[in-house]
Amino acid sequence: MNQPSKDLKVQKPKVESYDIAKSDETMHLAVDLAKFIKENRLYQNIQGKEYVNVEGWQYAGSRLGILPVVEHVVNISTDDEIKYQAKVNLLDLRSQLVVGAGFAICSNKEQGKKYYQEFAIASMAQTRAIGKAYRNILAWIIRAAGYEPTPAEEMDYSGNEPAKAAKSPAVPTEKKATMRAAETAATADKEVAEAPSTSVRYASAKQKEEIIRLLNNPVITRQEKTKMLLNINRFDEERAAQAIDKLKKVIEEREDGQSAAA
Repeated sequence: MNQPSKDLKVQKPKVESYDIAKSDETMHLAVDLAKFIKENRLYQNIQGKEYVNVEGWQYAGSRLGILPVVEHVVNISTDDEIKYQAKVNLLDLRSQLVVGAGFAICSNKEQGKKYYQEFAIASMAQTRAIGKAYRNILAWIIRAAGYEPTPAEEMDYSGNEPAKAAKSPAVPTEKKATMRAAETAATADKEVAEAPSTSVRYASAKQKEEIIRLLNNPVITRQEKTKMLLNINRFDEERAAQAIDKLKKVIEEREDGQSAAA
């Protein structure tokens, strides 16, 4: 009876990982992120912009071997407020060094959290701290993937301001709705520099992926990559198409120049 060879080893599937110190690898990670976040709906649309949930940031960190470690979650509540502060460190599994950190708080005084139980407030503080820690070191990768470089949970926090005490007679419900609409419009006007009208068709995910792929060509300089990545979320479809055409021409010209020099 044949015995299985002792030298025969079961082949385990390899999981591709990336090195944050290598720009080419992180560019590939940006393409992978764009696909993963979109397929799993790990983002929120806030005032026309897309912000990645903390799960998306954790995915990016895990592909780089960088994992969050909660240092503390502290109860800083008062008699009339439930409030927690959290600190999270980022541990690089390769070097076993702390490479980043993030602080965050959560309170039941925030709009929409009045009836949150204490454990939920503590949990949200921790979740926000994780997102903040990753943002501090990975924001540019998330932007390269086509999303805003701020965790969705942090946007939730910045938008949850406690309601001010009424100092005037009660306002009819209809008028309140009109006032809220006016306030929302005023806030949106501040963002108009990047989104002048709702009719603007922003660059598609496919166009952004193509731009990132072209930017990863070795003939494109680091400065050129950085400049375009910082503006990629502002591109409409037409400008994205122009950027793709321009990159293709630049790459062709430079590759031809290298061939002629050789």
